[in-house]
Amino acid sequence: MTLQTLRLRSLLCLCWLLCGAALAADAPPYKVVEGYKVDAETMKGFRAWRTGACDRCHGANQEGMVGPSLVNSLKTLSKDEFVKTVRDGRLDKGMQSFGNNEAVMKNIDQLYAYLKGRSDGAITRAKVEEIK
Repeated sequence: MTLQTLRLRSLLCLCWLLCGAALAADAPPYKVVEGYKVDAETMKGFRAWRTGACDRCHGANQEGMVGPSLVNSLKTLSKDEFVKTVRDGRLDKGMQSFGNNEAVMKNIDQLYAYLKGRSDGAITRAKVEEIK
């Protein structure tokens, strides 16, 4: 094999890896079927939502009550901002900290996936079921 062939193969492999990484980065963090059936990880997020009793402030459909609509907020809030808000709270705005709530924090990625699916409109109702 020539040096030129090796370079070409290396370049093609690099392009393939970069394209795959770009596609993976654009993939949503949830899987949903029929608008309400979600993957097991996103289901954990729904359960964390329920365990944290987030509906008391954000409403049963995440459309806001005392707290803001998460359906709207997650259209602009980054994942890092979401995690910081849940972990640290926003006491000046009435948002308590969940940093010491193990059930919420160990499922923070899954909670984000669930709420992002609601915000994106892929999850069409608040109560979801796991894909069988």
